[in-house]
Amino acid sequence: MRVIIQRVREASVTISGIVKSSIGMGLLVLLGIEDADTDEDVAWLCGKIAGLRIFDDENKIPNLSVTDIAGDVMVVSQFTLHASTKKGNRPGYMRASKSEKAIPLYHSFLKKLPELLGKPVASGEFGADMQVSLINDGPITIFIDTKNKE
Repeated sequence: MRVIIQRVREASVTISGIVKSSIGMGLLVLLGIEDADTDEDVAWLCGKIAGLRIFDDENKIPNLSVTDIAGDVMVVSQFTLHASTKKGNRPGYMRASKSEKAIPLYHSFLKKLPELLGKPVASGEFGADMQVSLINDGPITIFIDTKNKE
């Protein structure tokens, strides 16, 4: 699993002109799933996201997690995080899981993360043509790949 985590002041997902979900201060998580991913990856990554200390404390030091600030989280599926650009200029997406594998893991992720945060998580819609809007705060953008845990 790969994620791009962006600290945001606000974010929203629009599908077919209708806002599906929106959040205030918190994290926008773009999630890419590959065939090698498991529920162990889901648990590890959700724990990492819930505890990631990238929000400022009273001394303006990034020492607080999204849980500490009672922030919001939005998760959007993004198969393009597994793009390969080694050959030519057209990315290949062979590492990205097909729906049969990815959807159950996506739903598992959407179930596990709220358990750790103690609050609901907003989301996009798997496979939909989505327009994602955000105001990146900082900007702070973090990349995590569960295949590089060490």
